[in-house]
Amino acid sequence: MKTRQDIAVFLLRIALATGFLSAAASRLNLWGAQSSGWKNFVHYTAEVNSFLPSSWIPTLAVVSTIAELTLGILLLAGFQIRRTALSASVLTLIFAIAMSISFGCKEPLDYSVFVFSAGAFLLSTFPHYPWSLEQLLH
Repeated sequence: MKTRQDIAVFLLRIALATGFLSAAASRLNLWGAQSSGWKNFVHYTAEVNSFLPSSWIPTLAVVSTIAELTLGILLLAGFQIRRTALSASVLTLIFAIAMSISFGCKEPLDYSVFVFSAGAFLLSTFPHYPWSLEQLLH
């Protein structure tokens, strides 16, 4: 019988994974008419990172999308969860800071980016991860 904590850890992992994967899917037009699309994402990346040179924006958009896809897939599969969750926490904290610099603190609060970062950090602190590839391999 699984404990409530095991269920909570599993649900947190899946929620974080789907958050990353859904955002990347939207950029790649996988959500159909509800997708933001790549062009809009690159434009938003430029707005969020208004303090960076504009020449960096296309690369930053690609790198962040690859990072989010990778983190989402690893979390969903349940592989290297502690390391992946910590990386997810750092990445989303960087997003939140960039959003705060460019727009003020209201936008990252409205989009719950700090909560996402804290949730990923919390996930990185658990001693074991039920229903995961990691558990299966051990």
